[in-house]
Amino acid sequence: MNIAAKTEADRKALSFAMTLSLAIGLLMFVMKVGAYLLTGSAAILSDAAESVVHVAAVIFAAYSLKLSYKPADESHLYGHAKISFFSAGFEGAMIILAALYIIYESVHKWLVGLRLENLGLGVGLTAAAAIINGALGAYLLWLGRRKNSIILQANGKHVLTDCWTSLAVLVGLGLVLVTHWLPFDPICGIIMACNILLSGTGLMKTSFAGLMDRADPETQKKLVEILTRESQKHGLTYHDLRHRNLGDAHRVVVHLVFPAGTSLAQAHREATRIEQLIQKSLEPTAYVTTHLECASDHDELHPDERMEKAVPPAPASSTRPTA
Repeated sequence: MNIAAKTEADRKALSFAMTLSLAIGLLMFVMKVGAYLLTGSAAILSDAAESVVHVAAVIFAAYSLKLSYKPADESHLYGHAKISFFSAGFEGAMIILAALYIIYESVHKWLVGLRLENLGLGVGLTAAAAIINGALGAYLLWLGRRKNSIILQANGKHVLTDCWTSLAVLVGLGLVLVTHWLPFDPICGIIMACNILLSGTGLMKTSFAGLMDRADPETQKKLVEILTRESQKHGLTYHDLRHRNLGDAHRVVVHLVFPAGTSLAQAHREATRIEQLIQKSLEPTAYVTTHLECASDHDELHPDERMEKAVPPAPASSTRPTA
């Protein structure tokens, strides 16, 4: 399968998964609202509220996924894939909002008085929702990691959060059925909310890191290993290594310093080979730009970089290894 066909197949798979997530999200909302109307449970109400937030987040994620496929234009020279980080942040914010609402409703129900009815049927509907969301969340995460889709991975984590929410509801209602102590219902709701706050915070951190172009340590390590090995093999040096995650690819820029007397054709051939090596080593792919320099007049043309012309360093956390 060629690259274009593979890309189109990936897009269809991701679009189908997002549509499936939205359809099941709506179904889960209907089931949970029905369970709440039957039982009056604060925990089930909170679970239904989380589903509302989830549906809103999926709609935004679906739009973001479609926008991320839009090619580069005059206004967005690097394309539109960065929307994936914004989508992950939005999803994280929605999870946090749902958690805060769950805490509020649990405390409010506890204070004004607890009343539960038809717990058996409510537990059955909630259990079914948990099973469906668990399967869907696992599928979305698997596909998102396989296709390197940040948007789908974030959505999968949100669906799994919904699953954990339902499981916490089941624990609370189960304890109420066994002990007949109604406060177990709001207590489990509050514990559940604190747990999903962590999930939402994690997505927000991922979003901020991507939007602020935080260097990925694993990508940095891999790039330094490749450049150090190739530099030592062919008697050249490198410096000013920079890289960023575009959402659907990596952008890598590095300066290569060739020995005096190296022809332009030879330097260009070697630089192109290094670019291709980097492209094959990073997932999902990489756009690599190399700047060719000559060692004989490098210091004269770039005096500020004179201190950077040492032997390439061992892998480190810095995004600017010396040459």
